[in-house]
Amino acid sequence: MNELQIIEHENQRVLLTSQLAESYGTNSDVITKNFNRNKERYQEGKHFYCLTGQELKDFKANGQIDLLPNANRLYLWTERGAFLHAKSLNTDKAWEVYDSLVEHYFQSQSAKPSMLPANYKEALLQLVAQVEENERLELANKMKDQQIAELKPKADYCDIILQNKGLSTINAIAKDYGMSGASLNKTLHDLGVQYKQGDQWLLYSKYQDKGYTQSQTIKITRSDGRPDVTMHTKWTQKGRLFLYELLKSNGILPMIERDDLIDL
Repeated sequence: MNELQIIEHENQRVLLTSQLAESYGTNSDVITKNFNRNKERYQEGKHFYCLTGQELKDFKANGQIDLLPNANRLYLWTERGAFLHAKSLNTDKAWEVYDSLVEHYFQSQSAKPSMLPANYKEALLQLVAQVEENERLELANKMKDQQIAELKPKADYCDIILQNKGLSTINAIAKDYGMSGASLNKTLHDLGVQYKQGDQWLLYSKYQDKGYTQSQTIKITRSDGRPDVTMHTKWTQKGRLFLYELLKSNGILPMIERDDLIDL
């Protein structure tokens, strides 16, 4: 992440929409659309500041940034606002950048010299400021706890795969995704992993030597008495991990990683 120009408002560091977009690897239109679509979740003064009129003129006058002369509105995003946008984007890069912003930008403000209150009013103001700071830190910790919890299901599912030293049928894997074996087979066909010949699913050649499956040929007798053979294919733990990453990249998650939370 490039070095960010430091911008402060109301005694705290904030980010322009353009800075936030560039940091998260997107553009300002995406940030603006996310905000407009979920305005009810953002609180002015907590997640953002919207400067207009005289307040915007005063901000321009302090010389922190260069703005277009005809700009009549400016959004400034706080640490909490940056979190909501990271949750809305919900990409690995956004979460990685958000952690970096918290550590190196929002919480790296120069310490101001401590001064004893000159009167009762100043003492109360300092107390209020300290309470607000404690609340902010508590929220930051809770947000980190939530991020860890949100990542935990992935580790749990991978652990389940790695703990299973045997082979898995397509029906067993499909059950993890709330699907039928037939449905998962069709999905893997659509994703270019396998094709069907007769009533048998076969891997495309580029996947056959990866150690993803083990197949066994079994002799059978057809209903008309004819002898024949069929192949039973099972997936190794390496193959299950391959399927996990492939399906995840196409928006298909195992049941253990799904929840009922509504993301931004």
